[in-house]
Parts: sequence; structure tokens; C-alpha cells
Amino acid sequence: MTGQRLQTAAGPVIIENFHPELNAGRYPVKREVGDPLEVEADIFRDGHDAISAVLKYRLKGRRKWLEAPMRHVVNDRWQGTATLTENARYEYTVEAWPDEYATWAHDVGKKLDAGQDVTLEAEEGRMLVEATFAKTEDPSLQTVLIQTKVAPTEERMQVLRDAAVVELMTKNVDRSVATTYPTREVVVDRVRARFAAWYEMFQRSQGTEPGRSATFRECEARLPEIADLGFDVVYILPPHPIGRSHRKGPNNTLNAGPDDPGSPYAIGSEEGGHRTIHPELGTLDDFRHFVGAVEEHGMEVALDFAIQCSPDHPYIKEHPDWFKWRPDGTIKYAENPPKKYQDIVNVDFYTDDWPNLWREWRDVILFWVEQGVKIFRVDNPHTKSFGFWEWCIKEVQKDHPEVIFLAEAFTRPKVMKNLAKLGFTQSYTYFTWRHEKWEFTEYLEELTQGEPREYMRPNFFPSTPDINPYILHSGKRGTFMMRLFLAATLSSVYGMYNGYELLEHVPVPGKEELLNSEKYEYKVRNWDAPGNIKPYVKRINRLRRENVALQELTNLAFHPANSDHILFYGKRTGENAVFCAVNLDPDVAHDTHVQFPLWELGISEDEEYVVEELVSGRELYTRGSWFWVRLVPEENPAEMFRLRRI
Repeated sequence: MTGQRLQTAAGPVIIENFHPELNAGRYPVKREVGDPLEVEADIFRDGHDAISAVLKYRLKGRRKWLEAPMRHVVNDRWQGTATLTENARYEYTVEAWPDEYATWAHDVGKKLDAGQDVTLEAEEGRMLVEATFAKTEDPSLQTVLIQTKVAPTEERMQVLRDAAVVELMTKNVDRSVATTYPTREVVVDRVRARFAAWYEMFQRSQGTEPGRSATFRECEARLPEIADLGFDVVYILPPHPIGRSHRKGPNNTLNAGPDDPGSPYAIGSEEGGHRTIHPELGTLDDFRHFVGAVEEHGMEVALDFAIQCSPDHPYIKEHPDWFKWRPDGTIKYAENPPKKYQDIVNVDFYTDDWPNLWREWRDVILFWVEQGVKIFRVDNPHTKSFGFWEWCIKEVQKDHPEVIFLAEAFTRPKVMKNLAKLGFTQSYTYFTWRHEKWEFTEYLEELTQGEPREYMRPNFFPSTPDINPYILHSGKRGTFMMRLFLAATLSSVYGMYNGYELLEHVPVPGKEELLNSEKYEYKVRNWDAPGNIKPYVKRINRLRRENVALQELTNLAFHPANSDHILFYGKRTGENAVFCAVNLDPDVAHDTHVQFPLWELGISEDEEYVVEELVSGRELYTRGSWFWVRLVPEENPAEMFRLRRI
């Protein structure tokens, strides 16, 4: 190969073990506005010559890259950080190149330390500056050339090795042989994607008159209380007309009476479909007024979005090919054997007319965005096309990056994770069924310290209209408090279904379902019923707002507790550190010693400090990292601590 220069496609610098990236860049990672994007990679080359590297980032669609310097950490591992300031989609990559001048400065320093003559090296350094000036015409480099033209070797070296000159040369270095890693993406959501408290309001049950639906105007009467309890999001169930065919009666029976309201998930009737408000709730103007009222109370609306229809939905006549039909000519209703949902039919996302079907459902979402909705809780997304969701979420967020999508998918782990990767902002999880200390530790470490931390934001609900977990069937006040405390402090975003504050718990015998569920009937409640835990809910939400550590997810750490019944964990953000001890036994009091990580807080073992118990407000002076707690289910099932130096 005489006369030819051997050039590899990779260039002289190797970049590998890049982080963060998902599935080799197939999916974007997630962050929130104001977050740092910390990028690491192994960067090296043959020989010992110096390397320079930058983290490059830009808003997707922009031409100009912004750059942040990367620094060598250890063993060819480099790290750089960029601050993400906008609710948008960003691109990022790493670029690295040989740095001839940095190599010169490093080598000549060694020679000077060894007392060697560096006259020739000084001239070599000046020639490098001269060559760079010839390409860039940077006046600062011209100044360096003037200063070193006739100066003695010692003075030349002082100028040429000055840190500012080295930085200037790095800035102007020739990158023609740079290696650039493939571009990756990060979705930057608004902070509410990570930190919020949701209140699930079954809107037709907010009234005062038995046997009829509340209206949206009546729902507004409850907003001051919900805001006072400290919630950020008011999540409502599908507000659309409900079909008559196969309408479900009380407790999911098949014999609905003429005055039974049916399930709000059996969407669509002659009165309209997914763009229509049920007449019993009011009009579209009433809905918009409700959205505005929620915002006036410092909250926002989340809308339950369910892609399914009743047999009476207008789509079935307008687009029969969007649905599956049985050999006898009847439409195929939804099933999850042995469960049957005769009042619901599913959409066929793989119909020949799929382009029009997909566009229609996207446009339904955009319709509600126009009405002021910026959060969608999506019902059973795992039973719909993955391809549709990836396309649809991108389409919506292209012009509305503020829109948040919560995936209600209680399904297999890999399916749940894939939904989060392909675009869902938040995810339902297995929290509802985690009870033992080892279960919480294992599951939360996976969510907050493993790869899911890059893309999955868990939204913890102690219960839902569909799930009345066995642990709540006793109706014990302390158990309800304990489960709410866990949801609100383990995750930075959690939700509570209305009625939870009233300790509603009576189950369908042998099932994780509520007896006399409001999914199938009208319900009127006394929201101030004796025994409610509203003051406790308000206190926990207030502590979440007062302590920034509780507003993060991935800062969770578990700490020692000498009892299998007591879970002890903490969160720390900057100077704010909060520690939580929870008795997981709903029936028996337990006491034990827990260990504060004093070494992380700059407190010595023999130093006296104050332990503030934030739920009760009491304070205790103590020394040492081990601290005794006693947690009684019906009195103090959980405690929250903050340490203060004296």
C-alpha cells in the first residue's frame, strides 16, 4: 500500500460502552426540565497521545450543536454533563479526537521536570500554534505568536504551556479525524412527569343526590378540598356516553335495570363517542369550565383514555372494518378469560384500514388537548399495537411536548418496560402487590438503580377502581396509612383513588374487587365520614412538597434495619435528606434499631444531633448512627426523619 494512508472507518479514537442509551439507541432515555444529562463513555486510542472529547447536544431538528467538555475520570472512562432546559426532545452524542498540542504540553512538562533542554520543543510548540492560526486566524493565537517570536526558551515555555493557551488550542484543534458516536435521543418532560400526587375522581360520584350522576359543575365543588389535601392532578374516568347493549348492572351483573348507569369504559352510544361528553355530566363547555376550575386551584386534569367501544358506538356503523366479527356475524366483544366484557368491543389495530384508524385515535387525543387536557391515563395500552403507541405519542408530543401519558398496564414485566421505552411517560407497576421487605427492596432497586431508571417512571397507586388488594380488606386505618405512606415516599409520583381516604374496603368475597363498585352504579359519599384519614393524607403531601428529596425517584437508598418487618430507606437531594421507617406488618407493633448513614451527612458517631420526626413533629437529641424506632400499626405505622446538626 505504498503511497497510501491506511484509514479505518472508526478513526484513530475509539468510543465504546456509551451511557446512557437504550437498546443500542433504539429508544430515547428520559429526563425532566432542569435535569443534568450525564454522559459517560470509554474513550481511548493507540499509543499515549492525548485525547480531547466533548458532549454534543441540541434540540432535535436544530442544526447547531451545543458542547460541554468531557473529562477523564479513570481507566479511559470519560464523563460530561449538559443541562436540559426545555420541555422537548434532544439529540446528544460524544465526539473525540487526538489533541496534538495537549500531547506536546504533557510531554514537554515531563522533560522540564527531568531538567532536559527543551529549546527544540519550544519551537515545535510555537509551530503548532502557527499552523492552527493559519487555519483559524484566531487573533488570540496571533498574540501568542507575537509573544513567543523572539523570546528566550524559558519565556516561550511559560507562554506556550499556560493553561489558557492550552485551552485556546483545544478550542481551535483540527477535528477532521474526530470520531463521533452515533446520535442518541433524550425526551425531556416537564417536572410534573416525575413529581406529582394524583387524586382519582370518579366524576359521577361527586354529587349529593342518590340515584343520579353528578355534573361537572358539581364536581367543581370538591376541588377546594382536593387541592387542600395537597394533590396536583385530578384524574377523571372516561366522561363519554355509555352504551346500552349488554350494559352491566350492580357488581358487574348482566341484568342492568333501566336506571343503572353502566360502566364508563363501555364508551359510545347514539349520543356520541370519544369526542362527546355524557349528557348526565353536562356539556363540552361544562367540561372546559371544569378544566379551568381545576387549574385555578393549582392542579390539572388527567383524562382516562380508553381505546374501546360499546356495541353502540358510532364507529361500528361508520367503520365496521375496524372491528373483529365472529362467524355468526356478531361482533367480537372483549375477553380476558375467564373474565368477559360483553359491554365492550376492542378495536383491530391490524385492520387493512389501519392508517385511518391510527390517525383517528391520534386526532381524538388532540381533540382533548384542545380542550385543555395535558395528561392522559391510558387504559390497557398493552392490548393495543406497540407500533401505534410509538407513532402516536411522538405525533402528539411533536407539537405538544407538555403532554404526559400514563400506561395502565398490569402485565408482564417486559411488556410494561417496552411501553415505557417506546414513549409512555409514566407506568403503573407491581407496587400494589408488594408486601414483604425483600420484595420492596428488590423491586425498587430495579426501578431506581437498574436500567429502568433511564426510561420508566413508576406511578404508585395503593388501590384502583379495579383493584382492592387483599391487604386492605380488613379496613384497618393503620394499614391504609401505611400503604399510602409507602406509595408517596418510595416513588416521587403516586395516586390515590377517591374513597381511599374513607377507608373503603369491603370486597367481593374472595376477589380483589370492591363490593358495590361505583363502576356500575351511582354513589354518594360523606367525604367527612368519621374515621377518615384526610389529615394524614394532607400531612404526607405537605411533607412531599417541603422536602425536595421526596420529589426525586432515583435518589432512593435502602438502609439497615434489624427487623424483617421494618423497611428503612432514605432520599437525599443536595442538603435535604429524609429517612423513612415503615412497619410492613398491618397487625402487630414492631421495634428495632435502624441505621442513619451519618458518614454521608458529615456527622461523626460521637457528635450529638437532632432527629426530627416529621409526621408527628416531635424532636429527639441523640448520638451515633443507630436509632431505635417503635412502629404501632394503628398509631404510627410509619415515621419520617430529618437530621439536624446542633
